[in-house]
Amino acid sequence: MIHQKNKDTHILIVDDDPSLREIMHEFVTMSGYRTSKADSAATALKLLGNNSIEIVITDITMPGMNGLELTDLIKKNYDAHVIVMTGFNYDHTYEEAVGKGASDFITKPVRFKELLLRIKRVLKERQMDRERNAMLMLLFGMMAELEKLAITDGLTDLYNSRHFYSRMELEVNRSCRYNNALSLILLDIDHFKKYNDTYGHVYGDKVLARIGQLIKQSLRSMDSAYRYGGEEFTILLPETVGDEAYAVADRLRKIISSEIFTPEPGKAVSITISAGVTQYHPGETLKEFVERADKALYQSKDNGRNAATFL
Repeated sequence: MIHQKNKDTHILIVDDDPSLREIMHEFVTMSGYRTSKADSAATALKLLGNNSIEIVITDITMPGMNGLELTDLIKKNYDAHVIVMTGFNYDHTYEEAVGKGASDFITKPVRFKELLLRIKRVLKERQMDRERNAMLMLLFGMMAELEKLAITDGLTDLYNSRHFYSRMELEVNRSCRYNNALSLILLDIDHFKKYNDTYGHVYGDKVLARIGQLIKQSLRSMDSAYRYGGEEFTILLPETVGDEAYAVADRLRKIISSEIFTPEPGKAVSITISAGVTQYHPGETLKEFVERADKALYQSKDNGRNAATFL
C-alpha cells in the first residue's frame, strides 16, 4: 500500500542516460512517490516551472547545462531540494555540490537502498526547514507586533508620546539636512474634564478613540500623529510650511466640531478642539519648537477655544 504522504511528494529525476533514468523512475515510483523524469536540464526547468516538485535528483555530467549549474538555478528560483549524482571518478566533489545548493550527493552506480535513505533524509530536512521558517516568521511577526505596541497608544491607535520625541528628532535632523520645512500641530480637546465628569470615562475614551480616527483619516502618508497625553494630540508635518499646517489644523477643527457623540440615549453632544501651530526654526532646540506650539495652543484657548493659532 502506498503511503499517502509519499504520494504527495513529487520527485524529478534528471539524467541523459535513458536506461538509468527509466530504472530510477521505476524504483522511486514503486517506493511510493509521485515521479517525473527529464533527459536534460532544459526539460527539467520546464517541469519545475509547471509543477510543484519537492526533490530533484540530477546527474552532474550532462550535455548542455550540467547538473551543478541546474542545481544553482533551482536553489535560486524554485522551492525544491536537490540530490546530485556523479560517477566514481569523483570529477566533482561533495563540497562543490553543496556549494551550489545541493542537499545531498550520491555516487554512481546508484545503490537504490542508499538512494531511498537519502530521499527520506532530504525530505526530513525539507520539513525541518519549513518548520524553522514558519517559526521564524511567527517570531518576526511577534517582534513586529511588540515593536508596534511599544510605540502605539492602545486607545487611539496613534503613536505614543515616547515615540513622538524620537520621531521629532529624526524629522528635525532631516529638515536641517535637506533644508525642508517642518511644522508641528498641538491639539487639545476643549472642556474634556467636564465631559468626563458628566458622562464618565468610558464615554470619554470613546471620544478620544474617535478623534484619533479622524486625525489619521485627515493626514498624508508622510505625516504622523501622536497622543501626547490625556486629551492632547500632536501632529508632525514634514515638508510643510506653517501656513499649510495651519490649514490642516483648521480643517481638523471643523471636522471634529461637526462630529456628533451620543453619551446618553437621545443626548447629542459636539466636541471642539483648540490647536497651536508652528514651523521649525533652524537652530532652535526641540524643546523650543514644542514650547512655541504649546504657546500657540494656549492663545487659542485664551481666544475662546474652538480655534487654531499659528506662531
